Amino acid sequence: MNNGAGRKAVWGWVLYDWANSAFALSVMALFFPVFFKTYWCSESDPTFSTARLGIGHFIAGLTIALMSPILGAVAQIGVGKKRLLGGAVALGTTSVAALFLVPAGNWLSALTLFLLARLGFSFANLFYDSLLTDVAEPRSIDRVSSLGYGIGYLGCGLLGVAHVAMIEGHEALGIDKALAVRLAFLTAAVWWAFFSIPLFKWVREKLRPWLWGGVVKRSLTETWRTAREIGRSRMLLLFLVAFWFYNDGVHAVVMMAADFGASIGIPLSGLMIALLITQFVAFPSAIGFGRLAGVIGAKRAILIAIGIYIVVTAVAAFFLRTQTQFIILACIIGSAQGAIQALSRSLFASMIPPERAADFFGFYNLVGKFSVVIGPGLVGGMTLIGRGWGMGPEVASRIGIGSLAILFVVGGLLLSSVTVRPHGAV
Repeated sequence: MNNGAGRKAVWGWVLYDWANSAFALSVMALFFPVFFKTYWCSESDPTFSTARLGIGHFIAGLTIALMSPILGAVAQIGVGKKRLLGGAVALGTTSVAALFLVPAGNWLSALTLFLLARLGFSFANLFYDSLLTDVAEPRSIDRVSSLGYGIGYLGCGLLGVAHVAMIEGHEALGIDKALAVRLAFLTAAVWWAFFSIPLFKWVREKLRPWLWGGVVKRSLTETWRTAREIGRSRMLLLFLVAFWFYNDGVHAVVMMAADFGASIGIPLSGLMIALLITQFVAFPSAIGFGRLAGVIGAKRAILIAIGIYIVVTAVAAFFLRTQTQFIILACIIGSAQGAIQALSRSLFASMIPPERAADFFGFYNLVGKFSVVIGPGLVGGMTLIGRGWGMGPEVASRIGIGSLAILFVVGGLLLSSVTVRPHGAV
């Protein structure tokens, strides 16, 4: 990383976070949940749209969980992480762009395309994460990982500002608000595709010779080998279980926050402002937490971020009433969101053999994406249970979002039991 080629590779890798974060913010976190409820499910009870979204995320998460280890192994045996990353980006960007064409009321087509985009996004992250060890030296891995998240938040924040301006100023542009939101999906897809290019041009990976026969068999063999190695490392296994719980909560908050806000009466303009401010708070916070990890260690820094999530989910469930309060809580979440993800990624990378990063990150994504199966399903399920008990939609939604605190508490307790050795090995 000290030479020009190394710095260029780092920036190529970092810019992919800038690219795909447009989907994470504008599509996954904000416009799709709200538009799904108000445009594609406009004739349904708000509780049912929440349940559909939660169950859809459950299906996508389960698919991702089952396929991630196999895809990681396929990449490791010679297909190449960049090649597979390119295929995943193509799936994600075309699916997001196709949302532009889905008419009002067609919730099933919209949800199907969104879930395909989520598959592309998640599979691409598997190969992207595993390239971290190709571009960063061990001593700089926390800093590079945090830089990626920080730049990602900055990039999606800037695009988000453009989307908000387009939607709020739709009359001046001569279009209706629905068309403006659909254009936001289209531009997010173009942004994601365009800013992925530097990674493919500048990042170099060491490829094994490609062996054409027995791909599935060798992939399964590599997957089983990695599973056995993880099983033999008590601390690595404990970390992954902890990550499973708290990461579940992190992603569920991202995916369901806008739906929750809409359910308790926060207007779209307030949701957009809150999530945009979050991105700009997350940018310096992710980098700041990366530096903090250099002083107190990644584990302690992650525990601080988990504590922030516990407080925020409890406050949201019991006390959140106004748009201003929603924006304040979103800012607090932003201070922890990028940090908890970046430092978890770099801590895991420091615990595994670099030459087998794709294999191990296949399991990392297995844990991370399988955890996403539980969180949205928990929110949707608890919301339906609340309605079944005769509660109003708002109270039921509060029960659903408050249930996520359990995941952070359990994850934090497990992570606190992980012993980290002086040189980063666990």
